[in-house]
Parts: sequence; structure tokens; C-alpha cells
Amino acid sequence: MTEEKKKIDGALPTHDPSAALDASQVDAAAFAKEWIEAFAERTAKGDVEGVLELIWEDGFWRDLLPLTWSFRSLGGKDGGKARIREVLQERLKVAQFSKFAIDPILPPHVQNMFPDLSFIQVMFTFETKAGNGSGIARLIPPPPGQALWQAFTISTVLEGLHGVQEQIGPNRQKIDHTGSESWLDKRATELSYTNASPEVLIIGAGQSGLDVAARLKFYGVDALCVDKFERVGDNWRKRYAALRLHDPVWYDHMPYIPFPPSWPVYTPAPKLADWLENYAHALELNVWTSTNITSTTFDEKKGEWTVALEKDGKKRTLNPKIVVWAAGIGGGEPLMPKGDKFKGTIVHSSGFGSGKDWKGKNVVVVGACTSAHDIAKDLVDQGAGSTTMIQRSPTYIMSVEKGMPLMMEPLYCEGGPPVDLADRLAQSFGNCVMKELHKRVAAAIKDADKDLLAGLEKKGFRTHQGEDDSGFLMMAWARAGGYYLDVGCSQYIIDGKINLHSGHGVKGYTEDSVILEDGTKIPADLVIYATGWGDNRSALRKALGDKVADQLTLLWGLNTEREINGCWTSCGHENLYVFAGNLALCRFNSKLVALQIKAQLNGTFKGNADRCDLAVGA
Repeated sequence: MTEEKKKIDGALPTHDPSAALDASQVDAAAFAKEWIEAFAERTAKGDVEGVLELIWEDGFWRDLLPLTWSFRSLGGKDGGKARIREVLQERLKVAQFSKFAIDPILPPHVQNMFPDLSFIQVMFTFETKAGNGSGIARLIPPPPGQALWQAFTISTVLEGLHGVQEQIGPNRQKIDHTGSESWLDKRATELSYTNASPEVLIIGAGQSGLDVAARLKFYGVDALCVDKFERVGDNWRKRYAALRLHDPVWYDHMPYIPFPPSWPVYTPAPKLADWLENYAHALELNVWTSTNITSTTFDEKKGEWTVALEKDGKKRTLNPKIVVWAAGIGGGEPLMPKGDKFKGTIVHSSGFGSGKDWKGKNVVVVGACTSAHDIAKDLVDQGAGSTTMIQRSPTYIMSVEKGMPLMMEPLYCEGGPPVDLADRLAQSFGNCVMKELHKRVAAAIKDADKDLLAGLEKKGFRTHQGEDDSGFLMMAWARAGGYYLDVGCSQYIIDGKINLHSGHGVKGYTEDSVILEDGTKIPADLVIYATGWGDNRSALRKALGDKVADQLTLLWGLNTEREINGCWTSCGHENLYVFAGNLALCRFNSKLVALQIKAQLNGTFKGNADRCDLAVGA
């Protein structure tokens, strides 16, 4: 087993609360202007050391494409400036930054994030050789002997490509009054791909695939989504009936068409499924449902794929230049043992429907994270005879009612900023810094949830506070699991409506019972394994073949810079992108993936040869 490499730690430029910046005494606009002018001059000259003087000793530069054509978080403690220097020496002159200007969308201002953490926040725009971008710098007072303020964080994000207009607003499609083909006939032709292939084939038509398809469409790229399910949205529609999103609506909007103001705060899965179907139709996205991939090869000389598919019993072959895997990161084999002696039913959580089918029956749920809690609560609500949860290891618990506002406000909430602005602000810190910030957020959530956590502890339910007490967020990015955002099930455990066995997994079965590792026997008619999945690359291997799969990096989890592995930029294969995440990540990163693909197709970007990636395995 490969030893996990140490991740870079972030730091916060804290001060005594009495030294907090006073907005009435600090000319934020003047200091921001001075910093931006110096930053612009030094980047234009390729003055690496000059740029470094403008960055705090433990500061971070998070770049999402303009500098590196990758997702990089440069800097941090223990040699952070050396890491920034190395990349700037390679890429600063190549990127050709120019035309810096302060962005009026949110003028420079003093922000007092905590009593001991304050800074000037400045948003800016710029251009590079490839396109235009946006950035955010958070400035702190200069060290002794230096006049200019220093950036504790910098972010740079690619927003567009030279010569490419996003076909929305004033650039939207104009009505063609001269053509003889009706809209219905035109759509039928577009969907058929008779004697034609899309430039991009997207495997999966959930939120991931549709977000990318929409972005590509409005950048003028011909893309086709294919999905094994019968209807768009079935990836949500066919899951357990009690499922609903645990992220609030303000965080979950999709590109171009936000949810209406009447939308519930926490979306039921079937409602989301229908929204996805309507979204695809409204944006005229090309989608083939009931379609399975039978074989895939990549021709390195031609730089194109040959993908054999079967749709509604008919065979088709397509030759896209680029493939986007958007079928999720939970597509490996379910983690569940066999129970040959057991006369009841054993299912993985992905195969569970509703507690209505198990009224009066004894049910054991193995696992203690999101799916396990949702299913256990549904079983109780639907009248199961007994419901028992098997907790094998500690779980992070946060109540949605008290914890979610502390995490999301003031960016994602009623009356918050436009979602695109909220995304720019939220994504500008990078996970190394976010971990440090969330240690404080997690402590506040723990205090707010103290009665809930005490009640669970009294019942023997084991909890923890995440990596270095940083709470939920880093667990989501590192593991995509290990937590439960409580919407009521925790109280069921406290009240004894759900039986609990903690600290021991399943050892075996009798004909009518589950046997735990400590010898405990639990009567069961149904055993549900809410235990996650195996290697998420196995689904890609099955669809794309061993040769392609063997080139892939890790998918999901955090690299040493705490960027997510293999998603949205290089995954190891030149003409393959892996796209995954919750609705918020899909919304934000779909634009960045679409820009990379458009640049790759028009020759602006040469793929991995142009990237300044973190070393493989780091």
C-alpha cells in the first residue's frame, strides 16, 4: 500500500483583536490600487521575485487555469514561497498576464472575518495570452520595511477565451426566418447524428453531464450526452424514495437556469430528477437515453475516439475528439459481503427503494453515514418492525438546521449575492486555507449542536470532528463520505426508535440473523449495506477499456495541494475529462472544463503538454 504523502498546510495571518482593521480608518481603495498596479507591472515584466514580495510569507495563490492550465494551490507553510517561485519561473512569462483592473462588481473593502483576522478584499480582472480572467486578492498590512501590502490569498480564474463568445444574452441565437426546416425537424436532425459524430461525447446525463453539455453548447461545441437510464434524471429518480438534497437551494443552482424562488430549501430527489429532464429540454441539449457503451478505443495518431454504442437495440459508432466521463464517482462495485446462509434479503443502499416494502419486518442497516441514516429513518417512518444501525467507525454529525447556516452564510442564503459572485468568492481561498477557516466554523457548529452530540454519545454513537477538527467540508472533498448532515435521524437514535450497535462490523449470518464481530446476533429479514463503493475507476475501466483506465490518476480525494484528484483538469489521458461533484461544484467547474475543451479543439491549448501539473502521485 502506497504511503499517503503529507499535504500542504495553510495558515491564517491572525492578529490581536485590538489590531483589527477599521474600515473608517483604512483607505481600502487606495491600498488595493497600489497593490494591483505593482502586481500588474511585475507580472508583465516576468519579475518573479517582485511578485513574491507582494505575497505573504505563508500565503497562497490558487490558480484555476490562467497561469498553469491546471488547478493548483501554490504556497502555504514550510517553503510555500519556493513552491510559488518554481511555478512562476516556468509559467509567468508564458501566460502573458496583462490589462489588470479592479473589478467594480464588488469594490475593495475591509473585511473582518473573525476578531483576529481582517484584510482588504479586492476583486480584479485581467487578460492572458489565451483569454480573460478574474481574480481576488486579500491584502494584509506590509511587514516592517516594506511599503506595499501583501496578499494572504490570490486567486486567478479563466473566464473566457480570445475570439470566443458565450452565446447568451446579447450573443444569443437569432431567429432564422429564412430556413425551410421547422424547429422540431431541426432538433430531430441534431439529435440523430446521422452520418455524423459530436465533437464531445459526455457519458452520463445527470447534473454533471448536463452542466458540461450546456456550457459547451453555448461555447459553440457540439456535444452529445449518453446515459444508460431510460429518462434524464433517473440517476436521482431511481434511488431510495426518502432521498433529498442536504445542501440548500441557494448553493445548488445550475448554469443558465436557476431554481425558481418558490423552490424548497432542500430538494427531494424525484423533484430534482424532473428538473434535470426539463433542463435538458429547455436548453436543447442533445441526449441519448437507454444507451450503453459496448466498446471504446482511442487512436493516438488521429486524436479521436471510436465509441461503439447500443441505443434501443440499435448499434451506432461515434468518433468524438474528446470524451467526458460524467457518470459520477460512486460507480465502482458496491462494498458488501455475501451471506450464503442467510434466508432473508441482502441489498446495497443503491438497490434499496422504500421502507413501505418492509412494514413490520426486522431490518439491519450496516453503515452510519448519510445513506444509512436516511434509509433507517425512512424504515421507522414506514413502520418497520425493528430498525438497527451498525456503526463500524465514528461519524461526523452536523445538524442541517444549526450547522448549515454557519457554513453557508453569507454567500449561499436568502438575500445572498448572485450565485456566480458567491462562487468566485468561495472558490478563491483554496482548500488549504479553507481547512484553517473551517476549524473555526466546525468549532462553532459543535457548540451549536452540543445537546444533539451529547444525546448521541449517551446512546453510544461515536462522533468525531474531521481532520484536525476541520469538520465536514474536508471530509467531503477527501472521502466523499464519513459524515451525516442531520435532518432528523439523530433524534431517532437518541429516542431509541433506531437500535444502535457501535464498534463492531458484521462477521457472518445465521438463516435469520446477522452476527456481529463481538458475537451479538440481531434478527433480520433485510440487511442493507450503506457502505459505499470500491475503486471508482472500475466503472471507467469497464466502459473505456484497460488501456485508458491504466493511464488514469486517482479520482477524487485530495492531492498534496488539497486540490481534488483527477477531476476537471488532467485525469491522465489527453482527450478525457472526468467530471463529478455536487451541484455547486458542477455549476462552477463546468465552465472551466468547457473552456479547456473549447481551447483544445481550436488549438489555443495543447492539452497536457501545456499544463503545469502537480507531479503524478503528489
